[in-house]
Amino acid sequence: MQITIDLPEALLTRLNALEQSLPQVLEVGLDELTARPQAGFTGFAEVLEFLANLPTPEEILALRPSETLQAQIDQLSEKHRAESLTPQEKQLWQQYEYLEHVISMAKAKAYLKLNSQAIA
Repeated sequence: MQITIDLPEALLTRLNALEQSLPQVLEVGLDELTARPQAGFTGFAEVLEFLANLPTPEEILALRPSETLQAQIDQLSEKHRAESLTPQEKQLWQQYEYLEHVISMAKAKAYLKLNSQAIA
């Protein structure tokens, strides 16, 4: 499919350098845009507050969602399985998926840090 759009010159210059990767650039940009926190999305706030306290690796590994957050995730998960998410809920689901990915990465790094300390 072809589309035509008007772009500022500066953006066009940047995109020309990535011409071969343009579909990937658009996909990543759309993923980022739809994963941004919205009103009602409290997961990032909770995680950022937790990380601002500079937790130990053990505390990171023990991190679990609050009851409220878990209830929201469970409700969306059921609707996701039933393929009955509204567009707004789909966006929220993507945000929770991204948050889960970030937490998984933090836990993996905490696990590696603990293992390296145990070996040393």
